[in-house]
Amino acid sequence: MCGIIGVVGSDETLATLLQGLQRLEYRGYDSAGIALVRAGHTWRARTAAGTESVAALRVECEAAPQNCRSGIGHTRWATHGAPEAENAHPHLDCSGHVAIIHNGIIENHAELREELRARGHLFTSVTDTEVVAHLVEELRARGLELLDAVRQALLRVRGAFAIAVMDASEPDVIVAARRISPLVVGTAPGVCYLASDVPAILDRATAFYAVNDDEIVRLGPEGFRAVDLEGAPVRLRQLQIDWDLETAEKGGYDDFMSKEIAEQPDAVRATLLDRRRRDGTIAFDELRISDQELREVRRVVLVACGTSLHAAQVAKYAIERWARLSVDVDIASEYRYRDPVVEIGTLVIGVSQSGETIDTIQATREAQRRGARVVAISNIVDSSLAREADAVIYTRAGLEVSVASTKAFVAQVAALELLALRLAQLRETLTPEEIESLLEGLHDVSGHIATVLSRRGDVDAVAAQLLDAHDYFFIGRHVGFPTALEGALKLKEITYLHAEGYAAGELKHGPLALIEPGVIVVAVTTDVNMHEKILSNVAEVKARGATVIAVATDDDDQIDAVADFVVRVPATDPMFTPMIDIVPLQLLAYSLARGLGRNVDRPRNLAKTVTVE
Repeated sequence: MCGIIGVVGSDETLATLLQGLQRLEYRGYDSAGIALVRAGHTWRARTAAGTESVAALRVECEAAPQNCRSGIGHTRWATHGAPEAENAHPHLDCSGHVAIIHNGIIENHAELREELRARGHLFTSVTDTEVVAHLVEELRARGLELLDAVRQALLRVRGAFAIAVMDASEPDVIVAARRISPLVVGTAPGVCYLASDVPAILDRATAFYAVNDDEIVRLGPEGFRAVDLEGAPVRLRQLQIDWDLETAEKGGYDDFMSKEIAEQPDAVRATLLDRRRRDGTIAFDELRISDQELREVRRVVLVACGTSLHAAQVAKYAIERWARLSVDVDIASEYRYRDPVVEIGTLVIGVSQSGETIDTIQATREAQRRGARVVAISNIVDSSLAREADAVIYTRAGLEVSVASTKAFVAQVAALELLALRLAQLRETLTPEEIESLLEGLHDVSGHIATVLSRRGDVDAVAAQLLDAHDYFFIGRHVGFPTALEGALKLKEITYLHAEGYAAGELKHGPLALIEPGVIVVAVTTDVNMHEKILSNVAEVKARGATVIAVATDDDDQIDAVADFVVRVPATDPMFTPMIDIVPLQLLAYSLARGLGRNVDRPRNLAKTVTVE
């Protein structure tokens, strides 16, 4: 998730770009850059100063040429390539005339890079984005105007993108396009703007227009025109924007948590993009472990805290089932204090949204000290955890602002299940056909999450009837158990109500003594292999007076007989259900918290990143 902005025809181009980038820092802050264009010349400045990148860029821009009326700017959430100045956007072609900024992931960048290098192009970064600049360069050399050059280039591209391209030989033109990643166009008299989000241009433009998938827009001082990938004219839909700046930064949502819940289909989709090599193998972002070493892994240990711990617990089931390896899950804060045994062939996986969770970093350091190889699952490129690990899979969920983690969880599960499939590939514990089928199912998850989100009114209706309740028990079996743990965590984090998660079979070993009228039991019942067992557990709590909310599949015709409320989700392979089933539990916690007047983005006593032991 990156922030992009562009302006054509303004006397305040540089000020507009810098102001817009400052407003877009919530979309990424690893690096920042701008390109200003006037006839025959492209001027560029880039910085990589972490959270101070835009401030550092402002200093660099003191040397910018005057009277430039067109430019583009970018603030980066790194995916391909470390957050360094050479990987910061905008990227240029070989001539230095074509400049491009990009939000998204180009899946086939590696093969395009090989082709372009073979034709003599020189690359100055390791990003996926730069290939588009060189494709446009070639097409411009054939005499195509910028709009057609960009359109033809995008016919070669697979993946997600919102891009903006400028060429010094057409200084009063920006060409922008979108597929999956967001993009809006704004207009004012004599000026055109574009941005990844409305906040960047909210007080500059007087009218706003949405760009849809595979639409390409040519912007100039006189206005804009749009075409589809085939070159046929299209009309952009005008948006009705009556937000203030704070609301606009949240995308029109009331708070960041609801925005981030809604972004979960994109988080899963982005995490899965560009993970297959030409030979069908699953690729990591950074790999400093040989295939032979991974093939010889004898034991896996996952270390994590909080929500990441629950994602790790889901991964235990997937790795054991698919790769046939013994798996332990450790609370990171406990791992190094219990004198852990690290045998030959131990692979330790550290899971952390920020990559800066001190307990997880210390646990992986201890594991490495004892001879283990370490894989990091992190949402932040070049985080401490990622830098120190032997391999990294980035979750690409984008910046998560709300303290209560939502989209990071589903992205972590997706990344961990990719790792499980890679281990199965290397160990040949699944056939290529089985792996292909599972990958297809994994890619379907984003659509299933979108379906659940479209039904949030059903969850709101349940929550409205439970505002007087004070005690919640979440139960599940198999992968439904870590889902229940995560559901309980979300509820207690943002409502401050008592909530506990249990393996449903453990009810009879103590917790059943607490079940009485007025207690709410939330049951995750979607695993077809455990369905009869979980229904028996639901009957146990129902017989003792509990009010039961069941998360059940659309085709479950038995659950209505034993549950007071049923929230439906699409059916899928049991291993993928946590990414889908957690969504109604997030929505339940959110709706209850709002009903109780809680601050869902900033719950009391909690911080987003825990950097102290």
